[in-house]
Amino acid sequence: MTSGQPSAKSSTAITLEQPSLEGARDAVVAGIDRDALVTIFGRCTVEYDGRASSTLEAGDRHVMLKPDGTTLVHTDEGQQPVNWQPPGCEHEVYCEDTEETTSEPALVLESQRSTPEEHLLVQFERVLQVSTFSGTDETDLTLSGTEADLRTRILENPDLLEPGFTPLATERATPAGAIDIYGEDTAGRTVVVELKRRRVGPDAVGQLRRYVDALERDLHADASLRGILVAPSVTDRASRLLGEHGLEFVSLEPPGDSQ
Repeated sequence: MTSGQPSAKSSTAITLEQPSLEGARDAVVAGIDRDALVTIFGRCTVEYDGRASSTLEAGDRHVMLKPDGTTLVHTDEGQQPVNWQPPGCEHEVYCEDTEETTSEPALVLESQRSTPEEHLLVQFERVLQVSTFSGTDETDLTLSGTEADLRTRILENPDLLEPGFTPLATERATPAGAIDIYGEDTAGRTVVVELKRRRVGPDAVGQLRRYVDALERDLHADASLRGILVAPSVTDRASRLLGEHGLEFVSLEPPGDSQ
């Protein structure tokens, strides 16, 4: 491929490899103007000033500009960006005028947010690749296997918890927090149900115990309470704690979740 020449086979994706700084600037500006997703890979420094201040010395990094104003700066490690700006930011891209400054030539990207005031400055001394992608994505992420799905599963079929269980409320407030499902068993005893979508340990047992204790203080002295932890599985330590505190466990997974 010829350096600095488009490699895309369609008008929706354009890539420049090892472009000049001016060529990179023009490609980035054109991508922003047409609301494209823009990515830049090269050697750069990064400075942030806003709620705090930070500086990254020169290194090879991948910068992404999204049409909604988001800016992400990634290194070659980790899943999170090392620096970023949220949606709604304004971008300015230009080449430093080396005739008016003693600094080395650079492609400069500024991402500005007004409320709160934040400023991200990325200066590329060398650009290895610029790509711009135009497309549409009109679908929303559909989550399955959540705690809400597990709650719905029990509400639609309470016998999954135990025969005769009657749900009375969800997110019932207590001084210790909101109970996932509040109900009664066939003997008329109050049941506190805590839901977890994954295998759980002692922390979940402690959470359930706090809910039961808080509800016992709210109800009359003769009230009889049960606490049930619902999850796909529990650790051995959690199982022992459940027994020590007179709490129960029901193994149940959210619909659509095989883990």
